[in-house]
Amino acid sequence: MDRKAIIIPTYKEKENIENILRAVMSLEGGYHVLVIEDNSPDGTADIVRKMMKEFEGRIFMIERKGKLGLGTAYLTGFKWCLEHDYDYIFEMDADFSHNPNDVPKLYKACAEEGADLAIGSRYCNGISVINWPIGRVIMSYYASVYVRKVLRMKVFDCTAGFKCYTRKVLETIDLDKVKMKGYGFQIEMKYTTCRLGFKIKEVPIIFEDRKAGTSKMSSGIFGEAFWGVLGLRFRKIKPRKR
Repeated sequence: MDRKAIIIPTYKEKENIENILRAVMSLEGGYHVLVIEDNSPDGTADIVRKMMKEFEGRIFMIERKGKLGLGTAYLTGFKWCLEHDYDYIFEMDADFSHNPNDVPKLYKACAEEGADLAIGSRYCNGISVINWPIGRVIMSYYASVYVRKVLRMKVFDCTAGFKCYTRKVLETIDLDKVKMKGYGFQIEMKYTTCRLGFKIKEVPIIFEDRKAGTSKMSSGIFGEAFWGVLGLRFRKIKPRKR
């Protein structure tokens, strides 16, 4: 059976973390979860430790000293998953904006339909977003339009954070040279995957804004993405040296 790991970064997610872990544990296919916990002051880590005992060998956690950025959380998780021989590695939020029931769709796109990277896409079939303020929807949608035009990348949801990578992709990308941390990280990883010749498939999903906890978005994240994309356009992308 394929080894599958879902990376979930957390900071102050006590309202969501137990429910999201139980939802993943209930999926067929034997998914594992790696929580990257950034020293939440609300006891998120304590809840994860309790769940680790209940689902021994399927839930794992890496605790960091503080908020070090979304990108560094995923990079830490990618390296751990490669070291532990996972075949498919997922990114997913803790707040249910990504529906755990869509995880098998991303896996199928890679395992059965030949994709190297599957993206849970909000925009490949129009706009599929629930409970976001209209201003945020417009900003997110046109951010992807901007990225698509500048980078000439045929991806509709360039900032999506719900993804499944094959092991081969993450082994090929030089993870130590990935620079951006927020939305820019998601763009950089997709662009790098594309430039290295891998097949990307968008899987339509419905994205629903969080119902509990607080958003971690900031204007700085959007700023990094805007300027970082211009830099990406002229960067040479090379595979990792073995």
